[in-house]
Amino acid sequence: MTTYVVDGVTLEAILTNASQMSVASTDQGEAHDPHLGGQGYSCANNGSEEYKHFYETAQYVCGLIVYPIMCIIGLTGNLLALIVLNHRDMRTSTNVYLSSLAVSDFIKLLNDLLYFIIVAVAQSDKPLSERIMFSMYPVAHYVFNMSVCVTAWLTVSVAVERYISVCHPARAKQLCTIRRARSVCTCVFVFMSFLAVPSALRYELRTIHDSVLNVTCSSVVQTALGRNRAFMIPYSWVQNSLRGMIPIFILVYLNVRIINELRKERVKGKKLNSRNRITLMLIVVVFMFLVCITPDAIMSTFLGKGYVEEEYHVKGIREITDSLLAVNSAVSFFLYISMSVIFRNTFIKIFCSFSTGNKGKPKKTESIRLNRKEPTQRNHGAVDEEEAGFVRVNGETARTPGQEDGEGDDQEAYL
Repeated sequence: MTTYVVDGVTLEAILTNASQMSVASTDQGEAHDPHLGGQGYSCANNGSEEYKHFYETAQYVCGLIVYPIMCIIGLTGNLLALIVLNHRDMRTSTNVYLSSLAVSDFIKLLNDLLYFIIVAVAQSDKPLSERIMFSMYPVAHYVFNMSVCVTAWLTVSVAVERYISVCHPARAKQLCTIRRARSVCTCVFVFMSFLAVPSALRYELRTIHDSVLNVTCSSVVQTALGRNRAFMIPYSWVQNSLRGMIPIFILVYLNVRIINELRKERVKGKKLNSRNRITLMLIVVVFMFLVCITPDAIMSTFLGKGYVEEEYHVKGIREITDSLLAVNSAVSFFLYISMSVIFRNTFIKIFCSFSTGNKGKPKKTESIRLNRKEPTQRNHGAVDEEEAGFVRVNGETARTPGQEDGEGDDQEAYL
């Protein structure tokens, strides 16, 4: 073999050293990369120290300030909304969707409350916080993905019903029924719960030995399913699209159609009936959802990673986008009570009767129901029904007690 000398070093020695360095680099990379077939895992943190301060600041602000406020407000508000929406005066198809939405938001906020506890514990005992985080992460990851998907498609269901009610009112009576709404909500919960199952199977807690750092630690790592890129890449695209991008496009299209139809009625000089007035409130609910879900949808669709796999700067942004989702889950009750006269009246009716215990009040023989109509007409309503300010007493039409002439329709024109 011919040997060439370059400044006293043979070319053979250079190639041998380069080969050895390449092998060593590959071995070290496998030891630190949890994505390479499970050959080695690292106890080192992901990302450079440059963005660590940004991540810790975002985690502190979101985890210890935003999350507890949103969880306390949201859990209380969604519980109150469930009580009001399931009252006998509020049995309508739209309220079935809104009740299911409150359940989904309640589950999401319980999951967020757990994260707040983990961040709070980390302030005094970081190892304990990490153990809780690592042990709960696979389940929490599943609950998060499931609840966000359910919320997205329940919001789409509300928008579809409003679209039918406003743009195709002749078919609303047949299509927008309580039974159909319950079936749709059940299907959404079941399908999205099954869709999110791989999220629960994607990670596991494992005690690993880092041969490079020569330490042993417990960490969340990808399972064999999580490392199966042939499955996880298509699955991540499908799931993230169904939880974010596809609902966004559908909601934007439906809202544009609904708003255009409402504008036509106003141009023609028609007064908005109560069904269209409640549609305006639901448009605000959908708009709030779009604002809060869009950043997370973009992040999830184009990154496709779980939280533990991401680097510091991405984790910091995740803290912000996840906080927006918590805000969306927490504010629905306040939208209902501020924009719906009947929701507000029913809320007062329920909780004032609880607080007073109905003492000293004579029993009424008449049955006054603010939001009930004949059985053949009540199935396709919303939080407010047409002529919701009137009740039927002894066969005659009368105005709701406590409501003077000139009130009602004008008060319900929310926007």
